[in-house]
Amino acid sequence: MKFLKSLAAATLVLASTPAFAQEQLSIATGGTGGVYYPMGGGLAEIINNHIDGYAATAEVTGASVENMGLIATGDADVALALADTVQQAYTGTGKFEGQQLPMVRSIGIAYANMVQIVALEGSGITSLQDMIGKRISIGAPGSGTEVNAEQILSANGISYDDIDEQRLNFNETADALANGDIDAGFWSVGAPTSSILNLATTNNIVIIALSDEELAAADAANPVFATTTLAGGTYVGVDDDVKVIGVPNVLVVSSDMSDDLAYAITSAMFENIAELQAVHPAANETTVELALTASPIPLHPGAIRYFEETGATIPDALRP
Repeated sequence: MKFLKSLAAATLVLASTPAFAQEQLSIATGGTGGVYYPMGGGLAEIINNHIDGYAATAEVTGASVENMGLIATGDADVALALADTVQQAYTGTGKFEGQQLPMVRSIGIAYANMVQIVALEGSGITSLQDMIGKRISIGAPGSGTEVNAEQILSANGISYDDIDEQRLNFNETADALANGDIDAGFWSVGAPTSSILNLATTNNIVIIALSDEELAAADAANPVFATTTLAGGTYVGVDDDVKVIGVPNVLVVSSDMSDDLAYAITSAMFENIAELQAVHPAANETTVELALTASPIPLHPGAIRYFEETGATIPDALRP
């Protein structure tokens, strides 16, 4: 009996003692109604499953602008952020005027956002100009959506003085549209995204198409903008292709991250990309080629090591 008690006690001690200490990593994402959160969760699982000694968690945040601050302060280890926001942070311009963050580095491009402008059928809004005097959600405070919405509107002669702007996250924007509390909303997010998918199942939605002139004006205002196509059938009731603004999403770390850890994260992600693609189809765009053609800031040396191992040529502009 004493032996059994001793064995039970020893088993309890072993069960309560971790096999080894794991370093915790935080991945800054966005709201739960967008693509950042599931993508960040997928990356966390890859780290947990393929990098010994580390445990990663995806954190809900206000998205791009906030995420740059979290990287700068060390409160996040990896972050997702829109390329134009990342560029502003690195150069100390735009939202980051007077607070340059020269330490931010890229380990890849996750996918390209599409700026999707959504209204309900019968709203009377079929163009940007129809938004004047209307209630418009421009995205959550501190989000890349807010940055993109302001750039697209202002490039086409519309200021916040011309609209009743509402700063709502993706889920809040969808709910407000469904309830009639706003007239249209901006999403800068990968497609499809859950909040629009859910809205389209219970409401007849329209995606506001930009004219060629409006697309050209937006492209001229922001060098990372590119015209792309939201395929018809992406959402219920939206059967035709729609031309939209595309914006790459950057995977950001700090220059303070060790080369070995940055290499391990980059390598694990690209070598197990099928696991990320299983989480969200946006990860079909997560390629080495995109990382080397669309990054607005220098790569981390650890990421460069991995890319060179694949045989890729690193552009001089992406070397820190």
